[in-house]
Amino acid sequence: MLVARYSAVAHRTAALLGAGDEAEDVVQEAFVKAFRHLAGFRRDAAFRPWLLRIVANETHTATRARGRRADLALRAGARAEPDGGPADPQDVAVATDRRTRLLAAIRALPDQEREAVVCRYLLQLSEAETAEVLGRPVGTVKSRTFRGLARLRKEVGDDLF
Repeated sequence: MLVARYSAVAHRTAALLGAGDEAEDVVQEAFVKAFRHLAGFRRDAAFRPWLLRIVANETHTATRARGRRADLALRAGARAEPDGGPADPQDVAVATDRRTRLLAAIRALPDQEREAVVCRYLLQLSEAETAEVLGRPVGTVKSRTFRGLARLRKEVGDDLF
């Protein structure tokens, strides 16, 4: 039941944090580790941030083991939700161009700022959940998110925000 419920967000997290083609393996290993350590899970804590922290750790391990910085698969995680979006081809082209520019700018952020921005805005985690997932204090998450957003504004301009 937990795998069915959290699989999509776990895959999205792994992909957005840099697992790339290894996202499937990272998520599978994260679920195995979560199952092994389920007895140590505090029942008063939220499960999602706990699991995503394991996914983040596994992603970090996988990218470090490759010996290179992974190419982010942000497109998969940042696809717009189907909501009957713009039907006009010009609007679609403009939206696609804006998304492409924004994703390229996100990829160019320093790792720590990118992780904070991805968790907060693409995964839509709270500051507390982001702090738990990244294993950092909330204040650190706030400052890294602030710096990341400032860099993005400078890079892509205020028209995308």
